[in-house]
Amino acid sequence: MKKNLEIKRIETERLILREWTLDDVNDQVEGLGNFETAKNLITPFPYSADNSIGYIKHHLKNTTNNYAFAVELKENGKVIGGTNLFISSDENSGGIWINENYTGKGFGTELWIARAKFAFEELKLNDLQNGYFEFNNRSKHMQEKIGYKIIGNSIKFCPALNQEVKEILTRLTRTDFYSTLQSTKLKEIYDKIKILKSR
Repeated sequence: MKKNLEIKRIETERLILREWTLDDVNDQVEGLGNFETAKNLITPFPYSADNSIGYIKHHLKNTTNNYAFAVELKENGKVIGGTNLFISSDENSGGIWINENYTGKGFGTELWIARAKFAFEELKLNDLQNGYFEFNNRSKHMQEKIGYKIIGNSIKFCPALNQEVKEILTRLTRTDFYSTLQSTKLKEIYDKIKILKSR
């Protein structure tokens, strides 16, 4: 994999998106070890420190086709989530997660918009592919809010539920995303996002 020579960090009004470090293991285990979070993902469950160390070591540095960001609170440096973006000739995929203890506070909206802004403005991508398990109404509404549209479905195995579940596949185009920014609230979030070089 070719290394990205200009690693970026992304800042929203309340969050910092940056590369993972091994200091983040405890926060990642806290977030992904929570059943309410894990049931919406395909990560191992129960999620252990060994799982976290393996993931972080694999994603210590972003590359030109594989970005993984820890999401920390500006106010205290606690990591409350993560997001990734995998770029290939077939699709640009990935997702986000937020520690269940920090949901319902608008952090997900900031994170989804920051991810899209990075993809469309910095990486010059034309679209993003995502998805959500059919029972995950929180993700469904969030993706719809910023312009994602349903393009199909698939079956995925969910380790936390120990069963296969239906995944709704979604796609966000550059045009659809910028159309949603006509909303004053979303535009305000978007305008406060900064894409910076890592420090």
